[in-house]
Amino acid sequence: MTFTAIGPRVLLRRLREVMAEQGTAQEKLDHIAHLVAANVVAEVCSIYVLNDEGELELYATEGLKPESVHRVRLRPGEGLVGTIAETAETLNLSDAQAHPAFKYFPETGEEIYASFLGVPILRGGRVTGVLTVQNRRPRHYTEEEEEALQTTAMVLAEFFASPEFRAEYERRGERRSRRLHLRGEALHPGVALGHVVLHQPRVVIRNFVADNIETEIERLHEALQTLRTQVNDLIATTGLAAHGEHAEIFETVRMFAHDRGWVRRIEEGIRRGLSAEAAVERVQSDNRARMLRQTDPYMRERMHDLDDLANRLLRILTGQVGTAAQGKLPKDAVIVARNMGPAELLDYDRERLRGLVLEEGGTGSHVAIVARALEVPTIGQVEGITDLVENGDAIILDGRTGDVHVRPTPEIEQAYVEKVRLYARRQERFARLRHKPAITQDGVRVSLNINAGLLVDLPHLEDSGADGIGLYRTELQFMLTRTLPRREEQEKHYRAVLEAAGDKPVVFRTLDVGSDKVLPYMQTEREENPAMGWRALRMGLDRPGLLKMQLRALLAAASGRVLNVMFPMVTDVGEFLAARSYVVQQIEAMRKTNRALPKRVRIGAMVEVPALFFQLDELLRHADFISVGSNDLHQFLFAADRTHPRMAHRYDPLHPAMIRLLDQMAKKTRARGVPLSLCGEMAGNPLDAMILIALGFTSLSMAPAAIGPVKAMVRSLNRADLARRIPVWLAEGRESLRERAAIYAREHGVVLYSR
Repeated sequence: MTFTAIGPRVLLRRLREVMAEQGTAQEKLDHIAHLVAANVVAEVCSIYVLNDEGELELYATEGLKPESVHRVRLRPGEGLVGTIAETAETLNLSDAQAHPAFKYFPETGEEIYASFLGVPILRGGRVTGVLTVQNRRPRHYTEEEEEALQTTAMVLAEFFASPEFRAEYERRGERRSRRLHLRGEALHPGVALGHVVLHQPRVVIRNFVADNIETEIERLHEALQTLRTQVNDLIATTGLAAHGEHAEIFETVRMFAHDRGWVRRIEEGIRRGLSAEAAVERVQSDNRARMLRQTDPYMRERMHDLDDLANRLLRILTGQVGTAAQGKLPKDAVIVARNMGPAELLDYDRERLRGLVLEEGGTGSHVAIVARALEVPTIGQVEGITDLVENGDAIILDGRTGDVHVRPTPEIEQAYVEKVRLYARRQERFARLRHKPAITQDGVRVSLNINAGLLVDLPHLEDSGADGIGLYRTELQFMLTRTLPRREEQEKHYRAVLEAAGDKPVVFRTLDVGSDKVLPYMQTEREENPAMGWRALRMGLDRPGLLKMQLRALLAAASGRVLNVMFPMVTDVGEFLAARSYVVQQIEAMRKTNRALPKRVRIGAMVEVPALFFQLDELLRHADFISVGSNDLHQFLFAADRTHPRMAHRYDPLHPAMIRLLDQMAKKTRARGVPLSLCGEMAGNPLDAMILIALGFTSLSMAPAAIGPVKAMVRSLNRADLARRIPVWLAEGRESLRERAAIYAREHGVVLYSR
């Protein structure tokens, strides 16, 4: 007997006609099963859908018993269909029952069929179903027949994601796909309940059929040329291509953009009847399926590079560009992205933005820094999230634990609703403290300030009841632009900050870039230990033109006001004196040209490097104020990278070594009458802040959301009583004072709310 399959182009046209017909999703799937069986000359065609329980549910069939539809369900790995779903690979068998994975289901009546061909239905590289055909007589299906099924599977994958299919699926009391519980790195605390908005919406392919093959190949080549130009421009504008590991990464991307094997596979898809974009999607989906099953991290990253290029190529071919920020957002938008730039996050309507989930971004990424400034609950390093969700999916993220729930159960949703209500009640209590001073039970006044870095942070001054801005990160303005901000732009920005702060003090930290904060327009070299490398003041002293321009802008912006300037990453007193001399130079230059000057300029240093502690006596003779940068000081003191997952929580900030250092610093600055403050995570943690206040720190700077919890703690604390206990606890030789401090707080009624 001879079997003849109709070509993929004809099949695609007929599938398109089916999709355009009136009728339910079930009716269309039934029609497709009939059409495929006829075209492949098969006696059976079956369509399985991956349901909410992670089972492959028989959703439509031509040839098997009708009563088996929606009754037969298999787990991935179970039977031939389950094996295809588990491996994401095609099975072509002339004697299916001889295969070790074969499993008999009496309700289907399939025992009379010998040959079997099954292909995975892939979307975004993930299996969403399985398509099979069967025949009574043993036979091996041809390459053309495999191609016909794979083409149909691609159309089905898009159909399963369509609103039409999803709506009918929900009406049947089911969901489109499984509930998911994912974990990532907690980047900013807070709980967000909302709906997924993909930052870069998936390209929607509307035309699968190549009306003219040569025209489609020509479209592909034109798009590839545009892609290659974009890649070359990207490499040229970064200024990083010639250095170390960056060179390897960029050359890999360039290689993929010119890879003949990749292009040939796309061309083969076009010659079989697919449009250029459908052929790219087909090859990309196969690549993603392999990528998701790849254990070698190096190979996974290289395949990610190819995936990114395919996405760029699809956008060029379809003309679909831009991000979700340019469209209408739901009122409870949770942005999901592989990664994004900090300026892109600012494009979103802050009133509708509830949370951010990133597939790649870590603690030090630019977008994470901006998200913290915006007080947006954020989670990073959530592997595969962009391929696992669709626009509109219900989602919950817990920015404290790093948990992400996609399409959560009603029970999980209710639990988080209660969590949000509890948080709201606490915020109401904190709001009542807004205009009350932070004074301890024994009368010690503590200044509570916020960390900021964007103009959008400024309303937090009033909302939180903070006393001022203890740390204004000037580098964020530099990170949000593609070119170096001119002096006039900087001056305008700093003046706006001062005007918004009114009579409250602002401490401007000079440019702190380098390490994990690389400016897109500044050429840098790869460093083995960037946190301890060419960064912050070190860079400023080596690029004095950049530092002087910023100082001039700050001085001009603060005319008639008090200007507080603080230099970061000071390691040697000589560095501080050199930086201070630049301030004096700029003041003299402005005075000669009769420019208006600040009524007073205070110059301070950040103590983040332990070496500076041993020069503190000399530093105090020249600095107007000192601020401890507890995050860097902590990691340098213990030689433990705070971004490393195994190191982040290994050494407690309340370790005796850290406490003794801070205690000595407080005593020395108090003896010299030099104001001392601390900014960093310790300041915003009520328990840590309790110990700091007992040591003598009476000025703390923290995230705006931490002001309320810390103020509640301050107003319930007897500072003198706690101060007497700390030497005793240190003498006990414990690894940390945390347990002792927590017991003290409980026994003495100190209010400790987490934010």
